[in-house]
Amino acid sequence: MNIALIPVRGGSKSIPMKNIKPICGKPLVYWTAKAACQCPQIDRVYISTESQEIKQVVEQFQAKEPQLFSKLEVVGRSEETATDTASTESVMLEFAQQHEFENIALVQATSPLLSSQDLTNGFQALQTDGTDSIVSVVRQKRFQWKVNNGFALPTNYDVFQRPRRQEFEGYLVENGAFYICSREDLLRTQNRVSGKIKAVEMDEDSFFEVDEPRDWAIVEALMRKNNPVLIRRPSNIRMFLTDCDGCLTDGGMYYSERGDELKKFNTRDGMGFGMLREKGIITGIITSEEVELNQRRADKLRLDFLESGCKDKLAAIQKRCEKYGISLEQVVYVGDDINDLEAIQTVGYGCCPSDAMPCVQQAADYIASAKGGQGVIREIVEQLLEEP
Repeated sequence: MNIALIPVRGGSKSIPMKNIKPICGKPLVYWTAKAACQCPQIDRVYISTESQEIKQVVEQFQAKEPQLFSKLEVVGRSEETATDTASTESVMLEFAQQHEFENIALVQATSPLLSSQDLTNGFQALQTDGTDSIVSVVRQKRFQWKVNNGFALPTNYDVFQRPRRQEFEGYLVENGAFYICSREDLLRTQNRVSGKIKAVEMDEDSFFEVDEPRDWAIVEALMRKNNPVLIRRPSNIRMFLTDCDGCLTDGGMYYSERGDELKKFNTRDGMGFGMLREKGIITGIITSEEVELNQRRADKLRLDFLESGCKDKLAAIQKRCEKYGISLEQVVYVGDDINDLEAIQTVGYGCCPSDAMPCVQQAADYIASAKGGQGVIREIVEQLLEEP
């Protein structure tokens, strides 16, 4: 039996709870779990975690798509294998001591560009004569240098015979997406690869892993580029609405020495609303606040309306839909906090800034790469109006 093991822990430091942070509208671990479950060579898929929150998120997307994730099971891991210093091998060994299988594919949740075909290629390579284990790689065609005694020297080409890219063989780089070995070899060597190792090449884009915050935007953009279906757009937008603080602004509260309240808006959002106006789309702000500043900003943006002091945002949206004779499916709403959640879940296209509350990100159809007050509206509008 072939199995896949996806270790995910809740103690990520660089990106807190990154394994369930939404990317392209789904938790990060969703994508590698999907690839593993769709691989015909894999019989069972195990997500190993010590976090109850991660377990609940996985069970939620498993319940929503039971057929897709019929192979999937969440298993626990000990506290010793979930520390910052614990090796991935320790998780694999703990699992192997508790389960019977023939071969194991270690799949890293931080590589959402992994596909089921990549895993299929890996298992097919494992079946070739003399092969003991598999490592996934990408081919890089870059000129490498090293410093020796203070001077730079090329290590993989001749500066007097610089090859053209199409003629340059390049070199292989481990991308960390997956590794395959037998249970027997894993227990014997206590390592993810051993013996005669074969490299399985993946697309060059898969070089990027999600380890640091700067990786997030890069990987998400690559995912959308490689799979346009991930950019879901409503078919007939008639109304575009947004919360104010945390979306049009950075959510900060600024005061002058005289006690005047100040807010920081972004001029790029003004152009975004202008683009909507040219398309004849109704625009408005729905906010729980009642301050003159918001009215002045709405007037400056030439919006169709401002709904202030709003306690039930969904009810306010429904009321406006009735007035203009449109359906909720034709509404785009941008929000960032818990009081926006019901509206985001109900309208045709719910959006949020990148620093929205986690529950809002989980519910949104589109998560902007920009934070609140940094051009969120402009980004969303451009994505909506972009030709498919």
